[in-house]
Amino acid sequence: MPPRIDLHACSLSHHTAQHSLCNALSQLRISGHPPSNALRPLKTSRPSSTSTVAQKRRKHQDPYALAQARARKAANLSRQETLQVERAKTLGDPVRGVTTPFIASLDTGRPPNEQPKEEGDQHLNHFVNPKLLQSSLEQSRRLTTPTYASPDRVKEEKKISDSEIHNIRHANAVEAIRRITNIDNGSAEDRTRVNIQRCIDTFGRHVTDTQLKGRPDAHWQKKKAQAAASTVGIQPGKDGQFRPPATNPPESSDQLAQAPLMERVGPDTGSSEVQIAILTAKIRSLANFLESRRGRKDKVNKRNLRLLVHRRQKLLRYLKKKERGGERFRYLMDTLGLTEGTYKGEISL
Repeated sequence: MPPRIDLHACSLSHHTAQHSLCNALSQLRISGHPPSNALRPLKTSRPSSTSTVAQKRRKHQDPYALAQARARKAANLSRQETLQVERAKTLGDPVRGVTTPFIASLDTGRPPNEQPKEEGDQHLNHFVNPKLLQSSLEQSRRLTTPTYASPDRVKEEKKISDSEIHNIRHANAVEAIRRITNIDNGSAEDRTRVNIQRCIDTFGRHVTDTQLKGRPDAHWQKKKAQAAASTVGIQPGKDGQFRPPATNPPESSDQLAQAPLMERVGPDTGSSEVQIAILTAKIRSLANFLESRRGRKDKVNKRNLRLLVHRRQKLLRYLKKKERGGERFRYLMDTLGLTEGTYKGEISL
């Protein structure tokens, strides 16, 4: 059995130890010597990781730090808006540019200043030709006309009633075909397809070569190259391959100057002007969708819009450098309503 310790004796010894420690500290202070490490109170320190986490928590909970962060964010946003307004004033909108009649017509798929007609519409959906559609309707009318084995025995009233029914059914069929082929009833994909074809027909080299001049030295270089090839007696064919020497080469310089250039085979679908016009049509369609209620939170199409704008910027820079500000480049910029903001500087959306 362990020995018993008197509680009164333990309390007296504890008070005596505290009294002796206090006397020792007071004597050291009087003597002027600092206390040793053995007499200093112990300190408990937390790990550095714990203190870092606590600091982060205090930072997010500190109302003053939160107010400072909100003020910095508001200042950055206001500065970005100011820069965008200044850029739009000086260079124009990098996405839409200036609205021209051709650009406004991209929303409907019809040429500028053309109103939809009930009959004789020249711009139909699904790649339908108006003349072919009219001939097909006439043929279907003839094929569906009621016929009789013995017309003499059929009463006139029966013929009249059958012809009236046939006319009513044919009118209904014509109206249904008209609504199906009307571009106004098509989807956005149908309008985009029609706009692409319009861009090819408007800006293709097979059209603009006869209406617009190229860069200042392009025509002279073509004439010079053709004169050199004709002098040697080599003439390229329609497929671009060189043929044997001509039997009757030109004799004078006037004939060289009047010699026609090589004709283009098929419509132009890959030149820089056509690609820029097609990208502009797609950019406008995508921008209209993103401004609607359904497209406000569409992150994927926002990225697609940024890619299309930057691709058009590269093509515009290349075309300006190649054409050297010629008539073809100015015609493209004026028709599409593009400004310097569409190809100059950094475009951030």
